[in-house]
Amino acid sequence: MYLKTIDVVKQYSNHLALNKVSIEVPKGSVFGLLGPNGAGKTTLIRIITRITAPDEGQVLIDGRPSTNADVLNIGYLPEERGLYRKMKVGEHAMYLAQLRGLSKKDAHRELMVWFNRFDIMSWYNRRVEELSKGMQQKVQFISTVIHNPDLLIFDEPFSGFDPVNTELIKNEMLRMKDEGKTIILSTHNMESVEELCDNIALINKSKVVLQGKVYDIRKEYSLGIFRFRILGHSFDIDHPMFSVISSERYHEYTDIRLKKEMDVSSAELAKLIFDYYEVVSYEEEMPTMNDVFIRTVK
Repeated sequence: MYLKTIDVVKQYSNHLALNKVSIEVPKGSVFGLLGPNGAGKTTLIRIITRITAPDEGQVLIDGRPSTNADVLNIGYLPEERGLYRKMKVGEHAMYLAQLRGLSKKDAHRELMVWFNRFDIMSWYNRRVEELSKGMQQKVQFISTVIHNPDLLIFDEPFSGFDPVNTELIKNEMLRMKDEGKTIILSTHNMESVEELCDNIALINKSKVVLQGKVYDIRKEYSLGIFRFRILGHSFDIDHPMFSVISSERYHEYTDIRLKKEMDVSSAELAKLIFDYYEVVSYEEEMPTMNDVFIRTVK
């Protein structure tokens, strides 16, 4: 599913939640929807899922305006979780699956697959209130994807998970992406963004302030810092092309961090060092998405 929003505006009383927000989510990709608290991310998600309507603008699905019928082809895991605590786990999951359009027979078949995959079959007849937060998260994740929708929206999906289960959910997201699903991931975990997302949009103060491919954005925000590992312990070049940030000696090597000081290409800088030293390895030091987030929002 290919999703696009065009100049979406949403006003609540005296608060402008979204100000002409346009994003493009390619089919079969993981798209990071980022921004500080209160930026407008959840409002945009609610408009995409037709929980609320925009005051202006459009939401297009596969090039046409979205309709109520599209809701059954969307799976949405909101940040504000909630299960009926007194219901049995299997009964609750069956109820949610049928709400999403599955027959009782199909819902039971799919739940057996997912409960075995997530190793929670032994909890099928236990009450929800007996589950840990992480176990409840698994049930809600399953309920989000059970109807096999083409568009999946996850709002802080890793909250409450330990590292093992976080990895489990990440792998499931990547598997669904490989199957052609389109995924919107809203999270403050920038490491997950780097690991999972192909493209991102950063919303700040109701507007899209940054959008594009993750690699291209990190490259754009590069500070021109390079790491060289050279053989030996001497490094004494003084050149206007760069400044030395740090130099650390190891058993046989020296690690040098250099910052470009002139408008020269990475290849020119690398050639200069290669001409003088035996270089074991070198790489450009890319900013993290966390660095990009902070620099853009500030």
